[in-house]
Amino acid sequence: MAARHKAKITTPHGPRTCFEARIQRDGGKQPLVARFGGIPLKKQKRAVLADRAPVQITYPHKELVHRLRQGRCELCQRADTVQVHQIRKLDELTTLGPASPEWMKLMARKRRKTLVVCPPCHDLIHDGQRTAAFTA
Repeated sequence: MAARHKAKITTPHGPRTCFEARIQRDGGKQPLVARFGGIPLKKQKRAVLADRAPVQITYPHKELVHRLRQGRCELCQRADTVQVHQIRKLDELTTLGPASPEWMKLMARKRRKTLVVCPPCHDLIHDGQRTAAFTA
């Protein structure tokens, strides 16, 4: 196998021995050539290494992160410490009616499973009470 594919090629550094597989093609096309070897393994003292600096990829923050960083309740607009109220599925908001609380209407309108709220509003959501703060 080695003797069958052994070939001598001419390079700028002189003749080199390599392994070569050649497939002849019809229609005057160039033959397909695959070579292994044939390169000089001499040390190049004057070689210059040009390493490229890695490109820093910046990933955008998620929308929830921006909403949390604002530090503003999405229900009463109070600038305070905030918490995130989350529901399991958006399907839970499909049974909206005139008696639905404002926080449900807001989440359904924005099509979000999360709502950034202040602690008093969050407590009211979990207590199931409707207050004037939600109608703002």
